[in-house]
Amino acid sequence: MNGSAGVTIRNGQALPLADVPHVSTTAFLAAIWERTRSGERISALFGAPGVPGDAGKTRLFAVLADDQHGTLVALSTSVGERYPSLTPDCSQAHWFEREIAEQWGILPEGHPWLKPIRFHHSYRPGHDVWGRKPDDFIPCSVTNYFKMAGEEVHEVAVGPIHAGIIEPGSFRFQCHGETVYHLEISLGYQHRGIERQLIGGPNKRTIHYMETAAGDTTIGHTTAYCQNLEALAGCRVPARAQVLRGVALELERLANHTGDLGGLATDIAYLPTAAYCGRLRGDWLNMTGLWCGNRFGRAGVVPGGVRYDLHDGYVQQMRDRTAGARQGLTGAANLLFDATSVLARFEDTGVVSLEDCNKLGLVGPAARACGAERDVRHDFPSGIYRFVHIPVSAVRSGDVFARAYIRWLECQRSMDFLTEQLSILPSGPVRQDCKPLEPDSFAVSLVEGWRGEICHVAITDGKGKFAAYKIVDPSFHNWAGLQMALRNQAISDFPVCNKSFSLSYCGHDL
Repeated sequence: MNGSAGVTIRNGQALPLADVPHVSTTAFLAAIWERTRSGERISALFGAPGVPGDAGKTRLFAVLADDQHGTLVALSTSVGERYPSLTPDCSQAHWFEREIAEQWGILPEGHPWLKPIRFHHSYRPGHDVWGRKPDDFIPCSVTNYFKMAGEEVHEVAVGPIHAGIIEPGSFRFQCHGETVYHLEISLGYQHRGIERQLIGGPNKRTIHYMETAAGDTTIGHTTAYCQNLEALAGCRVPARAQVLRGVALELERLANHTGDLGGLATDIAYLPTAAYCGRLRGDWLNMTGLWCGNRFGRAGVVPGGVRYDLHDGYVQQMRDRTAGARQGLTGAANLLFDATSVLARFEDTGVVSLEDCNKLGLVGPAARACGAERDVRHDFPSGIYRFVHIPVSAVRSGDVFARAYIRWLECQRSMDFLTEQLSILPSGPVRQDCKPLEPDSFAVSLVEGWRGEICHVAITDGKGKFAAYKIVDPSFHNWAGLQMALRNQAISDFPVCNKSFSLSYCGHDL
């Protein structure tokens, strides 16, 4: 279906770039506003300069997801130096519009808090991307955080350098006594310019960028990238490879969910589960290493399928290890959720309402913990998930308990999936050669990573090379949810709230 409101596209589908409607800015903004008001979400909203026919303007693309009907809609417009901001009427656009402003120097007029979400290497006050109208933007300074005033009001600054191996990020708490009234998060310290490096690809380095976009989500991001390439090349992935990709994705989910359950236990000093989960996370990682030689899945997923097969002996080992890890994880989870001291710390802590969840466009376990039953595996299935249904797990309380318990529910679903698929693994090849990419084309790929929806959008030029490539990690949607969770909470609740979201710094910064 093609029209002024956008073209409908399936997950993992490619179409000619000319089929993506190029509408007026007024129609573009109206379509996004109307669709989000009716329940759709912004999966991607980004700028792509240099698209043919734009005459020096920047082309804006939007991809909107209809979870209820399992459809995606794409549309575009061309803008000059400014356009009316969506954010006052559509909170989901807040982060996206700030990114567009910092990357391309385009002013979303009326944006309520326009400042960079990252620190680009090209940024200099009054120059480069900010040089068009520097007075319109909030300067990129450590002193321009939102501030409260009043008796007994104080500010607590955390980061950007943290203890241990935590990635860099700056957190500013505006407090009255011990109560947090506002948390502002500043990221960008991990910005590596990955999207810029993808232009002109794919080449031999492209898949390395995908595998390291967020190191704990190697399988998720690489699968999303490969689905785009396969769509643009008309490549059909063999059935055995699709199952092995699904197994790898669920192992990645199990490793990270298990680690987060242990981290949540650590943050409230509940050591039995913390100790168990630290070991069990290694068991899931070792199973990924058994398959491809790397515990995080590097070099496992490739365009056309997977690089490594599983012979019968390894399949049986995985089945045995899954059974053993299931027993250990069940015991660790029961210890955690049966302890009244744990529940006292988890329940009613860091609550995010379903209304705020939908306004902000949260995804993954953070959204499902608020009662939003959205999961790419169910709503936009691709690969093995078109044929095997994994039930969507949801809790409605929106607190730390919900975000913890969702992980345990999803671990059980993932272990069931592994047990079933390893028992009926189809025979056949594990890789299909990919042809050159179609020129002047547009493709969208969604994958349910362990944090939530991963969205990759690829646009090719007349030679079949990337003219633009957009990556939206689930953390890009969810950092705003952490800010909301801390409102009216004790500042001592921040560590456990932070871990309950378990967001990525480098996945956001790219």
